[in-house]
Amino acid sequence: MRIGTRGSALALAQARLADAALGGGHEIVAITTSGDRDRAAQDKAKWVRELERSLLAGDVDVAVHSAKDVPAELPDGLALVGALEREDPRDALCGRLTGRVGTSSPRRAAQLRATVDGLDVVEVRGNVDTRLRKLAEGEYDGLVLAAAGLRRLGRADAIDELLDLVPAAGQGTVVLEGPAGLDLGLTGDPGWDCLRAERALVRELQADCHSAVGAHAVSARPDAAAGRLQLRAWVGAQDGSAWVTDELGGDDPEGLGTEVARRLLAAGAGELLAP
Repeated sequence: MRIGTRGSALALAQARLADAALGGGHEIVAITTSGDRDRAAQDKAKWVRELERSLLAGDVDVAVHSAKDVPAELPDGLALVGALEREDPRDALCGRLTGRVGTSSPRRAAQLRATVDGLDVVEVRGNVDTRLRKLAEGEYDGLVLAAAGLRRLGRADAIDELLDLVPAAGQGTVVLEGPAGLDLGLTGDPGWDCLRAERALVRELQADCHSAVGAHAVSARPDAAAGRLQLRAWVGAQDGSAWVTDELGGDDPEGLGTEVARRLLAAGAGELLAP
């Protein structure tokens, strides 16, 4: 089996994890994406577009992605066909939560502005090592990054605090994309249904990489009256001036995500998401 991936250090680390989950010994094919060529472009699909083209052309058999980077709508004939066990989905603070804090995520920026007074939240670009170097050089007082990515790169030592922000849909999860109907035996973990609920919410909201949207589902106790899944969601204005949040339990992942999204829209999320 040929496993397609981006060529970044984090993407290759995730591809090796996927290879191990599939039994090992598979060919890992590194593909340069438009996101790698143009890091200034702010389009979530940039990280996956060329990988999907390679899948459709038959150049690779499956593609590995960070689930949070995968758009809610996939090309015809392709589907998410597996997921690895979820890493810590939380956002990590490197440095101090004061002064000038860097992030590339509209969701993180909006939640930080909404919950912490006096922060100067600014955009930061580059790979993890580049961002941490900028922090060490004093360009920022703090950075907010995905805890999962730092751990997969062996940089857990850079984490000073784990933050109570609502994560992006799929954050911490490595997914495999392939031809619809392909069975890799990697959809039985409870985290798969959590991912489905989170993605259903984003799809119903018609949110994209510019949207300040968080969605985090967890498995509830088997005897939980509210259902076997619990979904928490957050939608906010980019400047953090207004937001809506909701939490609901249920048994059907797709139905739960859709219902929470509709409740958020009824509470004004559509206006917050408008360009």
